[in-house]
Amino acid sequence: MRTVQPLLDIQKLFVNYDGIQALEDVTLAVYPGEIVTLIGANGAGKSTTLRSISRLIKPHSGEMLYGGRSLSHLRAHEVVRLGIAQVPEGRRVLTRQSVFDNLLLGAYTRNDTHAIAEDIDRHFTTFPRLAERRNQLAGTLSGGEQQMLAIARALMSRPKLLLLDEPSLGLAPIMVQEIFTIIQRLHASGVTILLVEQNATLALKYADRGYVLEAGRITMSGPASSLLTDERVKQAYLG
Repeated sequence: MRTVQPLLDIQKLFVNYDGIQALEDVTLAVYPGEIVTLIGANGAGKSTTLRSISRLIKPHSGEMLYGGRSLSHLRAHEVVRLGIAQVPEGRRVLTRQSVFDNLLLGAYTRNDTHAIAEDIDRHFTTFPRLAERRNQLAGTLSGGEQQMLAIARALMSRPKLLLLDEPSLGLAPIMVQEIFTIIQRLHASGVTILLVEQNATLALKYADRGYVLEAGRITMSGPASSLLTDERVKQAYLG
């Protein structure tokens, strides 16, 4: 039985869109140092869950605690300042701004100028492709390079919890593997990760635990290794 407090604790989350129930009674926890994945079909509510945590949308009811503190009355930038950053689906880099300026934007909640410059240099070391393209417009990068930039930009806020929404979407297989190697490296460095990923097999191979979301409800949960071998999960999501 766990004695450690969850880093993220979601209880009975309900989200409505124009009278339609997008999330219903969603309860999940992410513990410090974990990779937890949320899998399910398109439209199941996975991105809605992440956007609720980031306060980009307002839940109808329920409680979300981060480090024991309620997120319910915070605005999106306050959630970032608290230690949660999201890499959105589709990357959403600023296409007409340089790689450098996109990274600078990721530190918008900070005012420690010298440390920001050090972090940019550190991320250029971690992502050498970005260093080579530091002054290039983000819109001219490949899809994989844009995903690297989106991750590096989120890391500029120095999050303790990173929300990753479909990081492999639209990428070539070799680039998908590279992105998951980066995710594994971030995890090893101490970043806790909540991962939404269309490639359920890949997500469960890298995750510690998983939740299955169907039509807005959590229907299964457990160790990722167990979900990988569960016949219901295999038939529905693993091909």
